[in-house]
Amino acid sequence: MLSNFLQQARSKINDMKDEALKYKSKSFLNAALGGSALIAMADGTIDAQEKTKMMAFIENNDALSIYENSEVVQTWEDYISTLEMDADIGEAKAMSALGKIKGKDEQARLVLRMVCAIGASDGDFDADEQKVAAKIALELGLNPSDFDLA
Repeated sequence: MLSNFLQQARSKINDMKDEALKYKSKSFLNAALGGSALIAMADGTIDAQEKTKMMAFIENNDALSIYENSEVVQTWEDYISTLEMDADIGEAKAMSALGKIKGKDEQARLVLRMVCAIGASDGDFDADEQKVAAKIALELGLNPSDFDLA
């Protein structure tokens, strides 16, 4: 069952590239990476192994491949370093980026699906990650229950 879930998540990520091309903008990139940083830090910390895994995921993510790799990596690292320095400031920064696509329903839905896929990329979309994803959904103006989030 878990491998089926992971296969579906990977398939959805691959389908996101075509959708992401429609929304190629700095706002979309910042929202996607801000949300992924929040998910990566859902348990309050991110160790070197998690960073390496997330960087590999981001670098190989089809939906983000429409951007320059160096821009994607630098932007994500900036969100992570801000979250590590001060969780409240980092969260406010990421939420602000997410808020810039609020009301742009298709973009918001794509970002939330990406965030959920990133959360599930390690094989476990745990309660902390689901809670953060639900908070992100609300910031995007989406109903968390539409995405099976509490």
